[in-house]
Amino acid sequence: MQDQTSTYDSNALASFVDEAWDKSIIPALERYIEIPAKSPMFDADWEANGHMEEATQLIVTWCKARNIEGLHVEVVRLEGRTPLIFMVIPGQGSGTTLLYGHLDKQPEMAGWREDLGPWKAVQEGDRLYGRGGADDGYSAFASLVAIEALQDQGVPHGRCVVMIEACEESGSYDLPHYMEHLESRIGIPDLVICLDSGAGNFEQLWLTSSLRGNVSAHLDVEILSEGVHSGDAGALVPSSFRILRELLDRIQDSKTGEILCKSLNVAIPEVRKQQAWATAEVLGDNVHQRFPFVGGARAAFTDAAEAVLARTWRPSMAVTGCEGMPGIADAGNVLRPHTKVKLSFRLPPTANPDEVQAELVGLICRDAPYGARVTLDGVEGAAGWHAPPLSDWLEKSVQRASSTHFGKPAMQMGEGGTIPLMGLLGKSFPAAQFVITGVLGPGSNAHGPNEFLHVPLAKGLTACVSQILADQMVQGIC
Repeated sequence: MQDQTSTYDSNALASFVDEAWDKSIIPALERYIEIPAKSPMFDADWEANGHMEEATQLIVTWCKARNIEGLHVEVVRLEGRTPLIFMVIPGQGSGTTLLYGHLDKQPEMAGWREDLGPWKAVQEGDRLYGRGGADDGYSAFASLVAIEALQDQGVPHGRCVVMIEACEESGSYDLPHYMEHLESRIGIPDLVICLDSGAGNFEQLWLTSSLRGNVSAHLDVEILSEGVHSGDAGALVPSSFRILRELLDRIQDSKTGEILCKSLNVAIPEVRKQQAWATAEVLGDNVHQRFPFVGGARAAFTDAAEAVLARTWRPSMAVTGCEGMPGIADAGNVLRPHTKVKLSFRLPPTANPDEVQAELVGLICRDAPYGARVTLDGVEGAAGWHAPPLSDWLEKSVQRASSTHFGKPAMQMGEGGTIPLMGLLGKSFPAAQFVITGVLGPGSNAHGPNEFLHVPLAKGLTACVSQILADQMVQGIC
């Protein structure tokens, strides 16, 4: 098919987006940030507490007020599950674009600046601070403004379906049920746009080419039925912590960080290595220096390209929680009966989480040192995602959009996080094209303290999405 582009005034489009953000989106986002709509994993009483419903209604009310022809907005509810905002804009032509985001949030987290807070919206220069603005409460607002900007100029676009879920931060376990329930109404998308990812900088459009998978588990090591005096039992009774260390050594080389499990190691595709080198040229040492190391500390990889691959295609293990240990102020000379930790594994995009789980059980639970009672439970896994190549028209559209609204070319880079939805969508719509993008640039700190949304990046991204939708209508998916 001959390459074509839609006819639109890109300057007018950018002005429309800027004004919509300044006058409408930012005020709505500020109200949204102030709602502690924590995901069900972090708020078991989410339904009774009402915060999720408040955030849902805020977004729905805002969306219904937009000047978009044919816009249908509803909250779909399945019994016992978080709500889902479902929107359809008819458009023209036969193609369908699915735009995705979520409204649930991570918990508070300690370490916020004294003048900031998770449920306090503060705009400081280009940054809008507060939990959930960038991850990714902005998505519903940006999706509709991208469509509205086209209609403002009379530019045709295809059919658009917008889905905003409320369970993403808990692993999107409700979403497959909604996908099945709404299957006939969603249709078969030609293009999927996900607004829940990251950016290498704030200066151009970034597309996510891969996402790592995740496996988490609770590992409990018990050696005693009750605590005993360390002077009486020390050296005779092995420490549960030492046994834990020995078990973890079966999985990871503690000196190098190398993961020893076969199922967690995959061959990195050559195209992703090339993209890592290109990303390294753009970002340089900021790839590894952007993290808040204490004075004198450094990353495990200091070569920029290797650092990109380390956080996107190599496996990792982290201990993210611990039980059985008193605080230092309450720690007596007692040999503790057990140590329990939560383990989080990041999987390469093409690794199979079921195979990983099976191998972990085999490595950890066999031949326990000293006959200790070793339990591995709470095991959960999510597959990663490896994007299909961009079609010619989409590659050109993405590059034009980034050059127009940022003055720099678009970049592709893997992300180290996990979006379970992408694996689901990849299987459900194998012929679709994917634009996975987001506003989580350096220091945005989703899930952590001082999370912020970079407003100019969000504006530029919204305008880019608008142009891609216009080009999709003209070009079609081949």
